[in-house]
Amino acid sequence: MKKQTITTRTITGVAIFTAIVIVLQLLGSFIRFGPFSISLVLIPIVVGAALYGPAWGAWLGFVFGVVVLLSGDAAPFLVVNPFGTIVTVLLKGALAGFAAGVVYKALERMNTWFAVIFAAIVCPVVNTGIFLLGCELFFMETVTEWAQGAGYESAGRFMIFGLVGVNFLIEMLVNLLLSPVILRLIRLGREHAK
Repeated sequence: MKKQTITTRTITGVAIFTAIVIVLQLLGSFIRFGPFSISLVLIPIVVGAALYGPAWGAWLGFVFGVVVLLSGDAAPFLVVNPFGTIVTVLLKGALAGFAAGVVYKALERMNTWFAVIFAAIVCPVVNTGIFLLGCELFFMETVTEWAQGAGYESAGRFMIFGLVGVNFLIEMLVNLLLSPVILRLIRLGREHAK
């Protein structure tokens, strides 16, 4: 097994991406569709995961989760179940970044363009999927009450259409539309690393 060394360049690059994630999440908390803000940070998470690998992608996703918790975006859930909220929010970010890195690394040798597109798709899918799983595990009673209050016939429909529908679609479209930019950023990052 090849031992990977962490270079000053990697630390610097990851630090820059960490700062970008923090700033974008704080700015993104003002853009709302439904009860939650749009995650603009998925793009730098995908780029960071592609440039530095799945573990650093997980770090960037974890930072995203920490900012979500500190910014108040998770407040409706924190009052219901603090432990469930913290686990769900940190896990969804970290796994989204890790998965984007794994997908990118698995596909980049075949076709960099497809690697970027699939990593850009996987990131919001994992982020949203873990959120829905967390709702199911930790908040189903509350989500059912919210669904009834909002006039939905089932908690599942409310989760898909009320909690994540528009947000997920916007996050996915932004990632897909900006895939050429993501690819360009990755190429620039690789050129500067040489």
